[in-house]
Amino acid sequence: MSEEKIKGPASYFPSIEKKYGQPISHWKALVRAALPAKHMELVAMLKDQHGLGHGHANAIVAHTLAENKA
Repeated sequence: MSEEKIKGPASYFPSIEKKYGQPISHWKALVRAALPAKHMELVAMLKDQHGLGHGHANAIVAHTLAENKA
């Protein structure tokens, strides 16, 4: 039996935690604190202020905003 593969933005989470040394909850809290900024403004904030790469920042923002809509 194989585990179901994680898809979408969450598939980046293990590498984000390993590379930047913070849990995903830390990054999501930063995004939520900056709301109601727009998606790309949030991506830019994570990149400019915290040194995340574009793909990692985008994954965190997309996942966080999707959670907030649910």
